[in-house]
Amino acid sequence: MTPPRQVECVAEPASDGAGLPVPYAEIQRDFGWQTPATFNFGSDVVDRWAREADGVALISTDAEGGRRTWLFSEIAHFTDRLGAALRASGIAKGDRVIVMLPRSAEWMIAMVGVLKIGAIPVPCVEMLTPRDLAYRIANCEPAAVICRAAHTVKFSGIEALPSTRFAVGGAPGWTDWDTAIAGAPSALTPAVVAAEDPAIMYYTSGSTGLPKGVLHAARALHAWRWSALHWLDLRPSDLMWCTADTGWSKAGTSILFGPWSRGAAVFLHEGPFVPRDRLRLLADNGVTVYCAPGAELYRVSAEDMSGFDLSRLRRTVSAGEAVSPAIAARWESATGVRIDEAYGQTETLMLAMNVPGELVRYGSMGRPAPGCRMSVIDEEGRPLAAGQEGDLALLTPNPQLMVGYWRDPARTAACFRAGPQGLWYVTGDRASADADGYLWFRGRADDVINSAGYRIGPVEVENVLMEHPAVAACAVVGARDPERGEIVKAFVVLQQGHEPGEDLKRELQQHAKALTAPYKYPRAVEFIDALPLTPTGKVRRQELRRRDEGSLEQET
Repeated sequence: MTPPRQVECVAEPASDGAGLPVPYAEIQRDFGWQTPATFNFGSDVVDRWAREADGVALISTDAEGGRRTWLFSEIAHFTDRLGAALRASGIAKGDRVIVMLPRSAEWMIAMVGVLKIGAIPVPCVEMLTPRDLAYRIANCEPAAVICRAAHTVKFSGIEALPSTRFAVGGAPGWTDWDTAIAGAPSALTPAVVAAEDPAIMYYTSGSTGLPKGVLHAARALHAWRWSALHWLDLRPSDLMWCTADTGWSKAGTSILFGPWSRGAAVFLHEGPFVPRDRLRLLADNGVTVYCAPGAELYRVSAEDMSGFDLSRLRRTVSAGEAVSPAIAARWESATGVRIDEAYGQTETLMLAMNVPGELVRYGSMGRPAPGCRMSVIDEEGRPLAAGQEGDLALLTPNPQLMVGYWRDPARTAACFRAGPQGLWYVTGDRASADADGYLWFRGRADDVINSAGYRIGPVEVENVLMEHPAVAACAVVGARDPERGEIVKAFVVLQQGHEPGEDLKRELQQHAKALTAPYKYPRAVEFIDALPLTPTGKVRRQELRRRDEGSLEQET
């Protein structure tokens, strides 16, 4: 491929002019966000690359052997047409648009096309059930939906379903994607989007209640370029493969906004996860930067890698869950490339990272990202000394930080804590810092389960299990797992007349899969006589976690 040359709209590489990485201390000292007054990712990044330095933007493949290469100019053309088709259907700036598509060129085009007209994409994974989608539609009140034809049935019967519905592949009652794009004007006047205007919304699970919408402003889309520069270390000559699903903010960081802001090409593969296929695709396509969760690296690194040419791979990164030092060592031994972890949230994007040329400490989140004033604080908002455990927090303001939770000002306000240095955003994670500033995860302040990079709220699973006639009470926790980090484990109290057994376990698991996204189902089920409760009737989840860990220790 012929890489696009560097242009003004993309930050300069973090080098000293001789190609050597800039020391971390210098990056922090000289860093500035450079947030513009207005920013439309579609016109200010995609269209500008197409106009000033056209080159490969995307290489997409699928399980059937299909392959296509897209230039920035092609992406610009098709996103103009999609934006025009949406605008002609009445979609305006500020409207929400659900985008439920797989890892494909259509997802990239849909996201950018929506952004070009100033509408707000709401990315969703295809694993969502009709129940999940009904909640999101009722909550965010979208003006349009875009999905594949095979998934349109999930929207049947949902109240307040918008009339503007595009289906890739065409479906009865839905506008055919290809027809809409082909019939739309080829020229589009992009919307003017102020830095503080809402630009994208992700749904994320919490420890209580239903998923919450996390709303980000355009300034955050602009800020993602800095993670792409300092953590991903992307250059216009790179081919980046991030295997995150399209409904997660990680896809924004490392598939869309980050790489294209740097002018790097993106590789996407739509197909099932097969470890040896990952290695083949890395080798055959010449991927230079690879981003995968710890669970994936665990499986891939267990393969015999000797028959795959990974000589073009120069950087491997991971986020979303801690990577075991043993896995990192195995990967580095086989590839010669270390794994650089980072830490972030849907609400904040990347807050801590390991940067090229600096010491990596496996198991650590790294050090605060450039421009991010991170600290471990106490209840009064005072930074703690090295080695002390406290609440991990970000000093505000920060352009990466969310606007807030969608239509939930009380929950948004609860995330902040005042201190002597100013107002902190409290992440909800417990951590400590060592003497060199590296941050170490110590646990969660809430009960969110992190399984293979997916955040799962226990209440979501509990609510589904409680709908089964055999369940009298239940509680869900995260159980340790060597591959996924954690799995969902359900402790279940049965109704009278029902007997525990393997058949009932499988029935409960299938019940959960049918009513909520499959990645949330309990991979482990334990029947117990009663749940441990506090005097006020709350479940003692920590006691259940200790019970589970004790049983694991006895087994080993």
